[in-house]
Amino acid sequence: MAMDAVDFEIKGAEMQFVEIELDPGEAAVGEAGSLFFMDSGIAMDTVFGDGSAGGGAGLFGKLLGAGKRLVTGESLFTTVYTNNAPGKQCVAFAAPYPGKIIPMDLRQLGGTLFCQKDAFLCAARGVSLGIAFQKRLSAGFFGGEGFVMQRLDGEGLAFVHAGGTILRRELQPGQTLLVDTGCVVAYTPGVDFEIQYVGKIKTALFGGEGLFLAKLSGPGTLWLQSLPFSRLASRVFAAAPQRGGSKEESALGGLALGGGLLGSVLGGDDE
Repeated sequence: MAMDAVDFEIKGAEMQFVEIELDPGEAAVGEAGSLFFMDSGIAMDTVFGDGSAGGGAGLFGKLLGAGKRLVTGESLFTTVYTNNAPGKQCVAFAAPYPGKIIPMDLRQLGGTLFCQKDAFLCAARGVSLGIAFQKRLSAGFFGGEGFVMQRLDGEGLAFVHAGGTILRRELQPGQTLLVDTGCVVAYTPGVDFEIQYVGKIKTALFGGEGLFLAKLSGPGTLWLQSLPFSRLASRVFAAAPQRGGSKEESALGGLALGGGLLGSVLGGDDE
């Protein structure tokens, strides 16, 4: 299927969105729940699967596309936004949490990109969304976020979202980088991904980094994120009051109350 060549602009700082300009007849595919706004000349159509195969794929092709998305934890459906107006129209997709939106030109990346399973935001029509399992059993048992990856195929633009600050690294042949498994956003097919044991139980138990790291070897391009959503969620959960608040929060509340009373006494009323 032919790829739509779309114009786009990424706006915002910590909470970004991407605005895509569609010519008449062009379309974009968005992840469920990612729509920000769209012009009135754009028609929405919810499709079964990833929408990349069009109407001629048949039932088997649609079931296969939907099955791939289900394995990665995504919705069985995607939404296609088509410009049915005679002039240019815009549609925008917003990031789900603080971070950055990365435009990926699959044509320049060799036609294929692997990314973490919840990184895909939207793409030009014609980009195929699939899955990729890590070849090594160690990655499957211990890799966490890195075991089941999304696979983007095609020659168009795809937009990937990641948390915090994004780092792009070019790995030379034989060059290796050790990364927290949750910090891997995307990489090109030439990069070899495996899981490595940290080697010391003391480091794993008390270092706070876990038992395993992702080992990525070149050649290829790698994108990393400084704040995986899983890490952000765990910190929020740990800080949230549990069953009416923790002892520490109660103590802090008492100190605040006591401090307020003490301030009133010391400040006093001059009347």
